[in-house]
Amino acid sequence: MTQDSRAADATRAAVDACRRDLPSPIRPPEAVLGFDGFVDTVRRVVDERHDPESFEPMTELGAFGERIAASADEESSITVEWTRDGTRTGGHTCHVARALIGFGASPTMIGAYGDPERDVFADEFGDARRYSFGEPNYTEAVEFDDGKLLVTETGATRTLDWETLVDAVGIETLATHLDGADLFGVGYWVVVPDLPSVLTGLREQVWPTLDDPPETVLVDPGDVRQLADEVLDAGIEPLRRFAAVAPVTLSANRAEMTHLADTLGATPDSLTAAATTVKDGLDLRRAVAHAADASVVAGPEGTASVTVPRVEDPAMTTSAGDHFNVGLALGLSAGLSDPAAVCLGNAAAGVFVRTGEPPTETALREFLDGYIDAVDA
Repeated sequence: MTQDSRAADATRAAVDACRRDLPSPIRPPEAVLGFDGFVDTVRRVVDERHDPESFEPMTELGAFGERIAASADEESSITVEWTRDGTRTGGHTCHVARALIGFGASPTMIGAYGDPERDVFADEFGDARRYSFGEPNYTEAVEFDDGKLLVTETGATRTLDWETLVDAVGIETLATHLDGADLFGVGYWVVVPDLPSVLTGLREQVWPTLDDPPETVLVDPGDVRQLADEVLDAGIEPLRRFAAVAPVTLSANRAEMTHLADTLGATPDSLTAAATTVKDGLDLRRAVAHAADASVVAGPEGTASVTVPRVEDPAMTTSAGDHFNVGLALGLSAGLSDPAAVCLGNAAAGVFVRTGEPPTETALREFLDGYIDAVDA
């Protein structure tokens, strides 16, 4: 059997398991989400403008880089026109909460939503419990068909530590919301450099008080390549110790997972090897890596790879990873096998990338029904 045929069989098995075992209706997890908060402005770069109303967008991130490099080689400034495709709340807490609310959840959100809270968060998440510890981050999300450029101005997340969190929320309040929750989502380390102190505080002062701790702790570190080496190195042991008391699933994209594996001293030759290195090196319940061609998991059931249906004309790529996490969390909370949960993550991201909207149950099931045909196309 060839490698391609093994990948096809594994993908088909994951899709079949997901379609068979996904409950109807899908019950969203009782969730606590922290600790970021963004206001995102989505942009498109103009490649060629025809008239005041129409233009050709630049579709390739590499082409944008080449244009900048060419200008630098000529020792010349460069002017770039872009358009605004909308402003929305973003980040781990908002994207995951928005999708879960669509399934009927009432999550608890802890993040940087403003002091006082900005109307954009209060208006959208009025039915969720929210705690804000300071000013949000602001991101210009420049979309291309093959990637994105995110330019961020960080807010209060930059200085968040355990003491700040306790002052804003309180240990008893944290424990009250976490006790009995199904899901605890944490993101992103890259905008919360002192996240390890938060994890240490949770491990030492909150987790021992919980009678019914979350069954899934989903950690999305974000683009850890942006963290200084000393910050990343110092955070490894606190994350490992937290994973010793909490069932941590770490979810990252290809570049992030590979960088974490490198930090742990490995030089993986595949995405599966990188995820395995991170799982074993941090003593995680599982490590999940999502990419444009396949998503992989290294967990208690072993390793698996699930092919991702490609999309030629994406409506939105910014926050595709967050929507993958939504599907993954729904799957894990529903008791799906690891490959089936990863398949549901691929489906949730696939729906979002194609429509620009969070997935509904109908959209997820329709995507799953056509999954194999889309992979084979």
